[in-house]
Amino acid sequence: MKRREFIGLVGGAVAWPLKAKAQEPQIPIVGFLNSASAAGYAPYVVAFRQGLSETGFVEGRNVAIEYRWAESDYDRLPALAADLVRQKVAVIAATGTTASILAAEAATSTIPIVFVSGTDPVKFGLVSSLGRPDGNATGVFTLDQEVVGKRLEALHEMLPTATEFGALVNPTFAFAESLSTDLQAAARTLGMRLHILRASTESDFDAVFGAITQLHVSGLLITTDSLFISLNAQLATLMLRHAIPTICQYRDFAVAGGLMSYGSSITEFYRLAGVYTGRILKGDKVANLPVQQATKVELIINLKTAKALGITVPLTLLGRADEVIE
Repeated sequence: MKRREFIGLVGGAVAWPLKAKAQEPQIPIVGFLNSASAAGYAPYVVAFRQGLSETGFVEGRNVAIEYRWAESDYDRLPALAADLVRQKVAVIAATGTTASILAAEAATSTIPIVFVSGTDPVKFGLVSSLGRPDGNATGVFTLDQEVVGKRLEALHEMLPTATEFGALVNPTFAFAESLSTDLQAAARTLGMRLHILRASTESDFDAVFGAITQLHVSGLLITTDSLFISLNAQLATLMLRHAIPTICQYRDFAVAGGLMSYGSSITEFYRLAGVYTGRILKGDKVANLPVQQATKVELIINLKTAKALGITVPLTLLGRADEVIE
């Protein structure tokens, strides 16, 4: 063999595996954008991964997930969303609160967005149509804001002689003002006086419960917000410490010791968001994935907490409960 031929053969042998490696397909990257914290949303991330796995995608095997957590500082969301766009993610899962969705939609008009929303996405301009989204976003929404009046009504039924109630709202929530307006309208219908209490960080909670005592509030409604969802256990503890009967939207609050919850299953909706994300990774178009909405809400009553607060749960309310924790 001539020297030139030998060098060419060796060179080809060295270059071949490098070339083959370069041709290996890159696994897709999903951007997971959330307005709260990883610790507070751990069970919902598990549900999201479950949905992905149902479509054949397993994190670390054939899909990567880039997590971006705003730690309840909503002002960070635009920069976090822009960073995911720079990472060239295949899909952005915008979760936690409407602020995450707005940040993702502002950051890109081409990368598909799958959202989990507690507000009507058509009403607030997130999509133009539930049946056939014509932009780059689709997802699921939980009707939480739509049933907030029913939640207040359940609290009033639990405390029929009370007249002073409070509602905890995060003022940095994108639709805090409209939510407060809806709550006040529902309160007037029920003949109660409603005090809007505001907290945008965990450090605000002590002041809020102090104000509740000063205002002689008999019952508290916690509104939809990623901060409150991620701190369900802390809020339940404060409720018990201050002996304030409280209702929240998600079952986790009642399980943690809260008096009542009334709303949709957030775990199920994160699973569905994972399924939609996986379907988009497989090639489905956003326009062919209609926005899914809750068809069922559940009333959960913690009877043990009611007894600790000295409350006799009305039989009419107890009879409608989907679950009673004893």
